[in-house]
Formats: sequence, C-alpha cells, structure tokens
Amino acid sequence: MTTTSDYKPTAEDVKRLRDATGAGMLDCRAALVNAGGDYEAAQKHLLETGMSKAAKKADRTTKEGLIESYIHVGGKIGALVELNCETDFVAKNERFKELARDIAMHVAAMPVKYVSRQAVPENELNEAKAELAKSLPEGKPANVIEKIVEGKLNKWYEEHVLLDMPFIKNDEQTVGELIGSVVGVLGENIQVRRFSKFALGES
Repeated sequence: MTTTSDYKPTAEDVKRLRDATGAGMLDCRAALVNAGGDYEAAQKHLLETGMSKAAKKADRTTKEGLIESYIHVGGKIGALVELNCETDFVAKNERFKELARDIAMHVAAMPVKYVSRQAVPENELNEAKAELAKSLPEGKPANVIEKIVEGKLNKWYEEHVLLDMPFIKNDEQTVGELIGSVVGVLGENIQVRRFSKFALGES
C-alpha cells in the first residue's frame, strides 16, 4: 500500500486534478501526496478547502470583474454574465476569465432562472413547495410533509438556480463549488452578479 511518505504523483495525475478543481499545480500535488494517491480524497480536500476560503471571503466587496459572453455554435443561443471580484488584478487573471467563460457557457446551455437561492421570489418558492407537496401520498403528518418537501426542494434548486446546478463540464461539482475552488486559488471573493440569456426568436 502506498503511503503519503513515498507516493509521488505523476504530472498527468496533477494535471487531471488541476483540470477538475481549478487549484494550482502545487496545491494539487500536495493534495495527492497527502491523500497517498487517492484521487477522490484529494479532489474532495481541494474543493472543501476552496469552499471554506470562499465562505470566509463572502462578505468582501466585489466592485471589479468583467462581463463575459458565450455564443453557441450556429449563433442562435447566447449568454452574458457579469462576474465580480475584488481587484482589477484578479479580473485580468486568465483563471478568472476562464471561469467567466465557463459560467456564460453553462447559462447558455441550461435553463437557469436565478443566480442564487436568495434570488428566488418568495411567491415562486411557495408555489414550488405547494406543487411538491401535492405529489406526496395523503395522510402524512404536516411536519413529515414539510421535511420531505424541503428535501425535494434541493432538487428544484438544482434545476433552476445557477449556483446549485451541476456544472455542465463536470457534473460532480456544482457551479457554486466551481466558483469556490477558484476563490481558493485566487484568494478573492468572486460573485456572479447577473446574467442574461438570448435565444433567437424568443422575447
């Protein structure tokens, strides 16, 4: 069995982990070494670390950033995304630009309605809860129904809310987790402020 002391990750292993998480090469190498070559454990560690860093920076002001566009092949579907960060320095970073392009592509491809859970109007959320409750067998206690509906609501968020959606290029992480991993790498708060989607012929 390989131990953390004698395991040496290959360049291919490091690149694979970097492509999956967006973390730096040195961070990926260290994560693989610490995990003794366990790719899944290393990936989980990097994503959790990134999300932890993201949570600590979430209240920082984001006044810089860029607006990125994505036009689907054929020119019939497109999207605009405003991605914010703290400094102009990070806004010019290639990893930040890549993140903005990835999010714009995701928005163009998926039926996104809201950036975050907090952006969902209360009336629409109540309607969704009511519809989910209707699908349940009759006779269950109200508190049980409420718990089941809350659980099913997570699936609803995954289908409508950008940050909760499985990322189109890697469905093992959400768009929110993708952003968190980049926050962990670049060290700044990063927020999607808004997006617009365009489809030819639609109003």
